[in-house]
Amino acid sequence: MRLNKIILSFVSALVILFSTSVVSFAKVVGDKIILGAAISLTGKYSSNGVHTQNGYNMAVDRINSMGGVKVGGKTYKFDIIYYDDESNPKRAAQLAERLISQDGVEFMLGPYSSGLTKAIAPVTEKYGVPMVEANGASRSLFTKGYKYLFAVLAPANLYLDVAIDLAVEKNNGKPVTVAMAFEQDAFSQDVRLGVLDAIKRTGSKKVIDDKLPKELNDMAATLVKVKQMKPDVLVVSGHTKGALTAIRQIAEMKVDVPMLAMTHCDAAKLSKQHGKNSQYALCASQWHKTLTYKDNFFKDGMTYAADFEKEFGYDPPYQSAESSAALLVFKDAFERANSFDQKKVRDALAATNMQTFYGNIKFAPGGQNVDKPMVLFQVMCDDSGKCENKVVAPTKWASAKLIHPVPKWSER
Repeated sequence: MRLNKIILSFVSALVILFSTSVVSFAKVVGDKIILGAAISLTGKYSSNGVHTQNGYNMAVDRINSMGGVKVGGKTYKFDIIYYDDESNPKRAAQLAERLISQDGVEFMLGPYSSGLTKAIAPVTEKYGVPMVEANGASRSLFTKGYKYLFAVLAPANLYLDVAIDLAVEKNNGKPVTVAMAFEQDAFSQDVRLGVLDAIKRTGSKKVIDDKLPKELNDMAATLVKVKQMKPDVLVVSGHTKGALTAIRQIAEMKVDVPMLAMTHCDAAKLSKQHGKNSQYALCASQWHKTLTYKDNFFKDGMTYAADFEKEFGYDPPYQSAESSAALLVFKDAFERANSFDQKKVRDALAATNMQTFYGNIKFAPGGQNVDKPMVLFQVMCDDSGKCENKVVAPTKWASAKLIHPVPKWSER
């Protein structure tokens, strides 16, 4: 990880420190556009925080190496001040205040998670600081009337509703029974509301509706009920830890369910952690590398994934891809605004209508991206135990056929 993405260079820091008007000069130091970000480098969200930071850094390097950002006839490069929010909303809000009031940052990148984005958004809104965020999907973020918040990802209520539609389709259009296990955090509870909407829309039936603790280390009680009630679908949302816990305990307890759909599967790297036990899991994703969206900076998803793996040593989860897309959106807005005036940049962001390797991006009045669907991929493993994630829904983007129902453990 490059040092210049963690803190300002020593020279730039001195410029800010000794400037007579910190706010006036901090947004642009020399030829650098300074962005601020509070990121979870420690605490509960640290793994996804690192994915987020790596995505930001990937895009900063690529944009800077391909001509930077052109404003007012001059060329600028991106740089980012990072602080560790420790996966704590209160700390995240404090750091947002620090970035704006002390460091003079006038443009922000979002943190990881809906909860931390909810903590920061009132701060950026108060100061009129445009924030492009990539990892806060809670739909309540987009009903507050914020004018300076823009999210490149689809809202949380759309994450798993497609799984219910898919289960109904596989049941010859007839309603299905659904078991739900959701962590009690802002994101997961919004995912739950979307699933409830899908259950109502399809005439299906909710048979289990468990709210799980935030430190999601055990869901055995829920799985006992699943074994007893035999639902058609089990949906789980509990970030990385929830996905890993679900697969581990489903395998240990030999829980048979025709369809298992979860969030955060790719960030959890299920197949690396649990091998063939993760097979057949359906995973809601904002992005997959096999999708055919294109741009001039990363070309397409497969090229982005290869470049990312070369840089960071692992296949990028969607958290990294959407974080990279946030920088592409900022570049586009700065250049269309042809200004560093916050109001003009904010108006340019609101008018965004572009395609990136990550997907189409167009913002509704509430700030959510309304032009990119979610996808479901399924973990598929061969006889040697090698597993891959393959898109199975929506059909338009599918690269493989859904395996349904999931084979019983006794038949595997």
